[in-house]
Amino acid sequence: MADHTFKQLVRYRFDSFMARGGSSIFISLVVVFAVLLTTIAAVRLGIYFLLPGHQDERGVDMFGQIYIIWLAMTDPGNMNQDVKSHSLYKIPAIMAGLAGIVILSMLIAFITTALDQKIGQLKKGHSKVIEQDHTLILGWGERVTEILRELVIANESEDNPCVVILSEKDKEEMDDYLSVHMPDTQNTKVVTRSGKISSLVNLDIVSVKTCKSVIVLPYCSDAESHDEKGASDTRVIKTVLGVLASKDEDQEMNIVAELFNERSRIVADDISDEVTTVDGLDVLAKILVQTSRSIGLSVVYNEIMSFDGCEMYFHGAEEQIQWNDITFGEALYRFPDGVLMGIRRADGTLMVNPPADTPIHNGDDVLIVADDDSTIEFQAKPVATPNEFELAGGQSEQRVEHELLIGWNAKTPIVIHEYADYVLDGSRIDIMMPNPSPAIIDEVEKLKRELTTLELTIIDADPLRPESLIEVRPFKYDNIIIFSQGGSSADPETTDSETIIILLQLRRIFETFPDEAANTKLISEVMDSDNMELVARAGVNDFIVSNRLISMLLSQISEEQSIKDVYDDIFEEDGSEIYLKPVSLYFKELPGEFSFADMMAIAQKRGEVCIGVKIAALENAIDQNFGVTLIPEKNTAYKLKPEDRLIVVAEDET
Repeated sequence: MADHTFKQLVRYRFDSFMARGGSSIFISLVVVFAVLLTTIAAVRLGIYFLLPGHQDERGVDMFGQIYIIWLAMTDPGNMNQDVKSHSLYKIPAIMAGLAGIVILSMLIAFITTALDQKIGQLKKGHSKVIEQDHTLILGWGERVTEILRELVIANESEDNPCVVILSEKDKEEMDDYLSVHMPDTQNTKVVTRSGKISSLVNLDIVSVKTCKSVIVLPYCSDAESHDEKGASDTRVIKTVLGVLASKDEDQEMNIVAELFNERSRIVADDISDEVTTVDGLDVLAKILVQTSRSIGLSVVYNEIMSFDGCEMYFHGAEEQIQWNDITFGEALYRFPDGVLMGIRRADGTLMVNPPADTPIHNGDDVLIVADDDSTIEFQAKPVATPNEFELAGGQSEQRVEHELLIGWNAKTPIVIHEYADYVLDGSRIDIMMPNPSPAIIDEVEKLKRELTTLELTIIDADPLRPESLIEVRPFKYDNIIIFSQGGSSADPETTDSETIIILLQLRRIFETFPDEAANTKLISEVMDSDNMELVARAGVNDFIVSNRLISMLLSQISEEQSIKDVYDDIFEEDGSEIYLKPVSLYFKELPGEFSFADMMAIAQKRGEVCIGVKIAALENAIDQNFGVTLIPEKNTAYKLKPEDRLIVVAEDET
């Protein structure tokens, strides 16, 4: 062992002691204060005993002398007590005052530093969260505020609800962002913490053991490269594993994760039954295509998928309702609020839009669209009796279509694949974009080889230029879908601004050629829900808000895991989907007045379930939900015209 001097050893011990932090500094100040108090008091007592007969003109005894030193050190103003004392007493008084000033300054500096450090620690968000039954959001991104909006609505009837966000972003930055974008969270408390979201230590800080559900957000947007999205999926799966490792074995929890690649979703789904994965790109692409087939469908999805409005619920088994094999068709009229959409058997088999004569067994659940689960009530007798009407018959005519896709993003290839499942052979899709990259050209060529029933063409032109839009004669197309134009670095505001410019230019062209453009439907993708009204006023027939729809889906699944099976069914081309069909397919005598129960009954004759109605005259009225009304009271009467539509769950669009 090397030799060290005593000075070096003392210095090392002192440095180690001070490195412990605030407590060491406080202890040091106390020791210095005690030493100075003892030293100066000893000086004063020495003077006290050296002046026989003049010890203290005021008659202050020995302990009083020590007390005077204490007063002078804690408050230098107390030195005035020795104004009339013997001159020698002024020496320790001055020493005590000076020592007090130094010690007090050091103490103030210590307290200020300690408070700054504590506030800094609080800003970093490392303290443990003490909450029960909270929703935990892991990650940060453009979907956070939309998810929070949905959870705030869902929690309106809860006592002391809480949402906790753990992200690698700085806590202060998150709090500032939410204070601007989510100033009113009503009765929901929002708590943010900063840290690595897959860390077991950080998951313990946000009390994963006591939360009811977890939403894991991706690490990048869907506009990023394939490699970046693959890296995001890997980190999301690692986070899911961290959550499962942190939770108690007997703890029930919904874990919802958004993943980009199919292989990643298969891996995550196989980890645990508690994990539900969502492919946002696939869902949005399918909704875009379905919306182009049924204008107004996005309004329906916005209402069904949001907690603000009617929602889908499973009802029956938990409430121990005795169905006694009542048929699906009969049960349609036994609920004052809500419309049945399907049946879930006791073994978990889901049937959306089953035949009217399908029996509902005891132990089964019914899938119902209702305003709230508290308003769902099964009645022993029908709440409405429909009138008998003869079905008009006939079907919507399908024909070869010509579609225009403006822009290119990750959803475009999926939309093209979806169109191939809907349109007739020989239909054509044109893709308009400026300066297509070699990768995009290769992707289109690959799609041509795969989808031989479709004609695919790239139009190299800038849709932001009016002359480019006029040149393609947009009014000759059946449907025009405008994708978000921004790349990976574009923010939603810039992207939506470009979309609005294209919409305004198309509206001007359509106004110039009103007859030719009468049958062209214009559908747009919107990134930011704050831009909904601007887009709606720009002449679009329908639009979907990308971030909002996926956020609503993630929020609903976090509250009810099994609802994912329903969306998987209605988003697929196979099976039953939601359509808006002309009332002329149902009623012969139009215009006419019909109750909603009448609409439900005649839709059953076509093997469909009617869940609402759209009044064409109101489709541009934002304040009246664009003319869409879901699950009205069954005896409510409507005056229907041929251009109005029924909102139905059906096998196909014909």
